[in-house]
Amino acid sequence: MEITRVRPELSMITLEFGTAYLWRDEDGLTLVDTGVAGSAAAVEEAIRSLGADPSALRTIVLTHHHEDHTGSAAELAGRWGAEVVAHRLEAPVIRGERPPVLPVLSLFEQEIRDGLPPLPSAPPCAVHREVVDGDVLGFGGGAVVVHVPGHTDGSIALHLPGPGVLFTGDAVANPGGRTMCGVFNTDPVRAAGSLRRLAGLPVETAVFGHGDPITAGASAALRAAAEQPLER
Repeated sequence: MEITRVRPELSMITLEFGTAYLWRDEDGLTLVDTGVAGSAAAVEEAIRSLGADPSALRTIVLTHHHEDHTGSAAELAGRWGAEVVAHRLEAPVIRGERPPVLPVLSLFEQEIRDGLPPLPSAPPCAVHREVVDGDVLGFGGGAVVVHVPGHTDGSIALHLPGPGVLFTGDAVANPGGRTMCGVFNTDPVRAAGSLRRLAGLPVETAVFGHGDPITAGASAALRAAAEQPLER
C-alpha cells in the first residue's frame, strides 16, 4: 500500500490491486472506490496514517461495478456506517441483482487482460443513494456527477468545479503519464465520446482508476487524449 498526497484535501491510496481516493472535508471523509475485496484494512491504515479516523468516513462513491473498485465497499460501509453512492444503472450490479455486461476486447486489450492475475469477486454491496448525470454530492464544495458510459453503462466521473478536480474512474487512464481512454470497455464508441466530454471540463487536477495523477494542466492532457484514436 502506498499513499500519495495529490493536494492537501486529496490523497491517492495505491492498494495491492486497485486505487482508492480519500477526500477530507472538515465535517468528514469521502472515499472514491475501494480496491479489491480484502483491501479494507489497508484503506483504514491509510486513513489513520493521514491523521484521520475511519469513523469519520461519511460517503463511499463507486465509479463503476468492477471488482477492483467495489471489492471492499461492503466491508467498509458496514463497519463505519458510510453511505454508498453509485449510478442508478450500476447499482443493481453492485448489489448482486444483475450480472455485469462483459467488455468488448480489442487484440490490444486481450493481451493486457491475459497478463492480469485473477481478481477476487466483489461481495454484493448495498447502494444507499443512486445518482444520475448532474447530481451534486456534498463533498469538495460540491462534486458534480458526470455520467460517462462506455466502460460500463453506469460509469461515473466526479467533477469538483471549485478546486478544479476530476475523478475519472476508468473512463480515462494515465499509465506512465500517457493519458488515454480507459480499456476493457463494454462500448468503445461510447467510451470515446465520454472521454471527449471530460476533455471539455475545466480541470487542473485529474485522478484516475489506473495511472498517475495529473496535478497541473489536466484539461490539456485530456484534450490531447480525446484526439487520439482508440487502440485496436
